Amino acid sequence: MCWSLLASIAVAQPAGPHSKNNLSFEVKAQYGFLLSHHLELDVFNAHFPALEFTLQKETWGTSKWEEAYAYPSLGVSGWVSNLGGFESIGSAYALYPFINFPLTRSGEHSLHFKLGIGVAYLTKHFHRIENYKNFAIGSAFNMAASLYFDYRLQLTKRTTISTGFGLTHFSNGSTKTPNYGLNIFTATVGVTTYLSKPNPGMRKKILSRYFPFEFDGSKFLELQISTAVAAKDMSEQLGEQFMVYAAFTNIMARVSFKSKFGAGVDYTYDGSDSYLIKKETGMEPGLRDVTKVGVGFAYELVLERTSFL
Repeated sequence: MCWSLLASIAVAQPAGPHSKNNLSFEVKAQYGFLLSHHLELDVFNAHFPALEFTLQKETWGTSKWEEAYAYPSLGVSGWVSNLGGFESIGSAYALYPFINFPLTRSGEHSLHFKLGIGVAYLTKHFHRIENYKNFAIGSAFNMAASLYFDYRLQLTKRTTISTGFGLTHFSNGSTKTPNYGLNIFTATVGVTTYLSKPNPGMRKKILSRYFPFEFDGSKFLELQISTAVAAKDMSEQLGEQFMVYAAFTNIMARVSFKSKFGAGVDYTYDGSDSYLIKKETGMEPGLRDVTKVGVGFAYELVLERTSFL
């Protein structure tokens, strides 16, 4: 009886000596093209290669959310491409943290969805005199987003190969115009290897205990209030930049370990609206005339102490 109890405790807790041996390195070769979502971007129609380098950590149940999401991988990826070799658009370098969700697993086979958000640097961007042919991006530093699906086949205990497809997106959110953004669709092949002998507990996985900040199954309502401030660049059209202010209020209901549903109201003031109304009518508009009010439904995806709304 005593030995049985001790064995149960050992299985339920993370392995000690090997708990850090779950880092892997991945190299992916990509080949794709720029999606021309605006007529002005047709001049950049070409196929080109890209490379992605990834350092990632396999989860295996040290937190409850890892079990709930089928033990995803966490890491950071570096991405580089010459974007077809066009002089006016230059090359792109990106660095983004990511989470890679397993969708299905069957033996050595698995399907995954990878979501990453980070920063990108473009060697060429729009300049009205020096680089006026680049209608895509108006700034050197931009937001980078990566969404990929891939199939993985584990060849050995340490090596996995993969193939897939997805989208890489660069944009500055119109903080500097023009900002059509770059949408790059690519197909990929890759190889992943563990940097050291894998933790034997990762194949077994574990069921972790709940912690005080985690969802215990009780239903409750939550009030969320947030604000945002942004700069909107319209120098290309109006020769000025404008401030944008927003406030959001949501009432959310926690319905499961992963999900919250709710509804909310948002208020937005865009300085460019005041400018345009005054320019057209010759009168200064009141705050109520240019404040936009919206009502909508909301969904929040919860990953322990991190969530996406």
